Amino acid sequence: MIDAIKTGDEVVSAGGILGRITKVTDSYVTIEIADNTQVVVQRAAVQMLLPKGTIKAI
Repeated sequence: MIDAIKTGDEVVSAGGILGRITKVTDSYVTIEIADNTQVVVQRAAVQMLLPKGTIKAI
C-alpha cells in the first residue's frame, strides 16, 4: 500500500492525522491537514488509505 500512494489520496498517519496527500517523494509524503496547512511525514508513517470523499464527509 505504501508504494501505491499518490497525490490526491486521503490517508491517516500513524499519529492519527487525517489528510490528503499533496506531494510524494522516495522517502516522504506531504499531507494537507487543513487549508494552507501541510505536514511532511515518512512514507512508512501512512497507516491507512481512505476511500475518496472521506474527509469531506467528516
